[in-house]
Amino acid sequence: MMMAEITVPANVGSLGEVFGLVKNALSKTNVDPKTQTNIDIAVEEIFVNISSYAYPDCDGKVSVCLFAESNSITIEFKDNGIPYNPLAKADPDVSLPAEQREIGGLGIFMVKNLMDEMSYEYRNGQNILTIKKSWNDG
Repeated sequence: MMMAEITVPANVGSLGEVFGLVKNALSKTNVDPKTQTNIDIAVEEIFVNISSYAYPDCDGKVSVCLFAESNSITIEFKDNGIPYNPLAKADPDVSLPAEQREIGGLGIFMVKNLMDEMSYEYRNGQNILTIKKSWNDG
């Protein structure tokens, strides 16, 4: 198992560093290109949400910790921003036309559908959002 961690400023400009960490970890696995793209989409959605909303009044940091195995990856995002559980919000009703839907929630809904597992906890003053994706080995 490979473990890697990075702590970066919570702004969209740091996304490249986070992608680099994920890409490096996935390069040592048997992940297929479609799954890798889905992981990248999920990572971007979560990181941009943290960058946009966790620290409204100040600059903050985000820690991204990942655990990669030959056929799965678990990625943990930690921030000390406003406590917020994105899983507490009801999924959007995607059967409604876009103009009738409540604003927000589509990104997290998309992440839930792309990943196999997603969990949230608030512990020791930190938001901790964890996603996991598995794929067929080989």
